Amino acid sequence: MHIHSQLEIHGIVQGVGFRPFVARLATRFSQNGWIKNTSSGVLISIEGAENQQQQLLNLLQTELPPFAEIHALKITPQSLANFDRFEIVPSVANSKNAAFTLPDIATCAECVTDIFNPQSRYFRYPFTSCCSCGARYSIATRQPYDRENTSMVEFKLCADCQNEYQTMDNRRFHAQTLACEKCGIQLRFLDNVGRVLAEKDAALKCAVEQLKAGKIVAVKGIGGYQLLVDATNQNAVERLRERKKRPMKPFALMVSNLAAAQSVCEISELEQTALTSSAAPIVLLKRREFALIAEAVAPQQSMLGVMVAYSPLHHLLLYDLGSPVVATSGNRSSEPICIDDAQAVEILADIADSFLIHNRPILRPLDDSIVREINGKITILRRARGFAPLPIKAHPPCPPSKGGNHEKGFMPNTLAVGGQMKNTVAISHNNQAILSQHLGDLESEATRQQFQKTLTDLQNFYAFEPLRVMHDFHPDYVSSQFAANLNIEKHAVQHHYAHALSCMAENNVSPPALGCVFDGSGLGLDGTIWGGEFLLIHEKGFERFAHFRPFPLIGGSKAIQEPRRAALGLLFAIYGDAAFEMADFNFSENEKMLLKIALTQNLNCPKTSSVGRLFDAVASLLNLCQVNQYEGHAAMLLESCATKSKTNDFYDFEISVGKSALIIDWQPMIEELLDDIPNRAANDCAAKFHNTLAKISGEIAHRANQKNIVLSGGCFQNGNLTKKVFANLNTENFIIYTHQNMPPNDGGLALGQLYAASFLT
Repeated sequence: MHIHSQLEIHGIVQGVGFRPFVARLATRFSQNGWIKNTSSGVLISIEGAENQQQQLLNLLQTELPPFAEIHALKITPQSLANFDRFEIVPSVANSKNAAFTLPDIATCAECVTDIFNPQSRYFRYPFTSCCSCGARYSIATRQPYDRENTSMVEFKLCADCQNEYQTMDNRRFHAQTLACEKCGIQLRFLDNVGRVLAEKDAALKCAVEQLKAGKIVAVKGIGGYQLLVDATNQNAVERLRERKKRPMKPFALMVSNLAAAQSVCEISELEQTALTSSAAPIVLLKRREFALIAEAVAPQQSMLGVMVAYSPLHHLLLYDLGSPVVATSGNRSSEPICIDDAQAVEILADIADSFLIHNRPILRPLDDSIVREINGKITILRRARGFAPLPIKAHPPCPPSKGGNHEKGFMPNTLAVGGQMKNTVAISHNNQAILSQHLGDLESEATRQQFQKTLTDLQNFYAFEPLRVMHDFHPDYVSSQFAANLNIEKHAVQHHYAHALSCMAENNVSPPALGCVFDGSGLGLDGTIWGGEFLLIHEKGFERFAHFRPFPLIGGSKAIQEPRRAALGLLFAIYGDAAFEMADFNFSENEKMLLKIALTQNLNCPKTSSVGRLFDAVASLLNLCQVNQYEGHAAMLLESCATKSKTNDFYDFEISVGKSALIIDWQPMIEELLDDIPNRAANDCAAKFHNTLAKISGEIAHRANQKNIVLSGGCFQNGNLTKKVFANLNTENFIIYTHQNMPPNDGGLALGQLYAASFLT
């Protein structure tokens, strides 16, 4: 018996070769009809023998193409239509934009083979792609995902490409980014004032010659411009540092393949999986002792950030060059990555010696994502190319007391605008969270403009109209001020509460829970700067169960830049004026006088409970870092130190009952540390500090007597700390949750803010 069924499918079903997959299944099981993309997913009509149709439906859900995911499938019986074939028909834009666009996908193995095969018509074509790889989110203008809705629209297929596009058994059947040397995107090589010096393959060869000569080349990649230099050339890397005004912060490396990565770093199985995944992120790896990489790539660091070539252009560049390259974002410090050609030539002209560009527009900036193996899980530290805009698969159950306000998941039509640093924004859409790519710190005007563009882009792309906005509790954050000017319902979410909720949302954890949040800084409900918090989270919000003893930050935000100020504030809280004679912080006599006045008169010396600042202070006392050259510099050096020690010793600490919460006193720890410094190696002191934080976490957790423990905040980017805290808590009494798909740093705040909306009354 023949039957006709209509299938409405929602999920990740666009840009993944889903329509060609279904068309092949239909042919295989003798089903006629059609398939088309819609703004909300995919619509299919199939007609044929009932038993064969059931086989098709079974395989549809068990043998999906790579990257495809079905989140919802609705089957509706229809009257027979007597279709004479199965075809892919033109897409339609319906009223609700709900389709999930795929991130940009690294070049697949078959396409890599093509570009190095002299017999292939894609030989040395730097924009080769198929249904399983290529640009996606960076070039999409609207939904549904079709060529005319991308920046590929201006490239008309030649006869050969058209033939492949229409051939069902070809892997480029209905590949929306299909192009070749005849009809597709083309390269140009420019000098640093924008004059065209070469085109096509000659342009690629010119860029390689420049890199071999130690020059800096700005290359237009998938999500924006990158600045490349030969990573084995110390002088070239130093020149890039000087021109980019980035004296110490580690650069990322790009290598040609896994073997090249293994020659410079030690790589675990988990790290190898991440490195070679379709997301192709930067993976933080342990550097081999004698790796042939310039020291200037990552000064003083035992780890390297490494990514494998993820586009045909990168593969060809690295193959021709024969060595790894530094590949860092094409931008000025603290500004968004450049995506426009004219803008790039203007902004990067004083950094790059030349430009390798192409004529396909990039529609939204996407930095390279960063991941790290932490406690046996690959954890995202920066979520951008390769991950955004995949929805967060979190369905935090709605508490029973909500009385059915919504069944489960995120409060609908909610906008979250994140924090000030490492900003991302997010929307709740169909009970899922869609986060923007990493935007950066909202201190520069250029990033603030990109913040607003991204909000507009998300709302347009998903036809989203917010009913409420969630923002940080700090009223002076740019994101909070933006929210204040919106004419919709507004809700402030305390910074560390949002951190804990982010981890809970990612792990589908409902209240109650204990949030262990170790962070740099965030405004607390009492007006002080929090950052070492244990929060008891319940359905109506949270209570501050315990926190570290506050100490003064001399000069406020200046203390974040200078760990020696955090150390001096810590010592002053214990010893008073005698602190100035206890350590050499390289302050001039005049500076000491002014600092003493500030401390004794409490002038611009806000109090903080921040564990991030404790890291800074200890790094300063161990003379690892007195002035940060970049965010997290001192903490990274302290972690690196700690990993070289095997000691399980820890320092003493005290816990007392305060007015509203337990107070963790670090004074015994600091006193013992000072006694240790002349007698023990810095590595052991650093390890004992990490061990002490883990011991404290275990003690507070036992006092809180809460089974669910969530670890969040920027300090949990520290793999050594996370592993030790986890080990201290990993008993039969607790279930410990950590981040994986969301950054533990401020890049995860927007997700936590969205989850906070679920508990609004």
